[in-house]
Amino acid sequence: MNKYNIKVNGISYEVEVEEVVGEFASSPATVAVTKEAPQKSKPSSKVEVKKTVTTGEKIECPMPGTVLKVNVNPGDNVKTGQVMFILEAMKMENEIMAPHDAKILEISVTSGASVNTGDILAVIE
Repeated sequence: MNKYNIKVNGISYEVEVEEVVGEFASSPATVAVTKEAPQKSKPSSKVEVKKTVTTGEKIECPMPGTVLKVNVNPGDNVKTGQVMFILEAMKMENEIMAPHDAKILEISVTSGASVNTGDILAVIE
């Protein structure tokens, strides 16, 4: 049996894995998992994305990456297809455009912010 410590979503698990020799189907491996108390995470050097509470249509991040440029400000009016953000993902620059004519209610990210899929970039009317 080999013991490993694995950290998933900030929670540490102690895992014991038994090596299987020969036919895999005739000798199944057993895994024992012991949940340890969550450890406090260290502050990261990444720019954090702030949470939004404003009502309106939320513009979500389509993929994980880094916000290179924010082209709009709260109170601005945008037209359909206007580039609101430039997102770097997989070494490519991706334009996040306005889905329709709208007014910007809130911007939830800044240039340099690391974002994940589903993070809210902006809220529009």
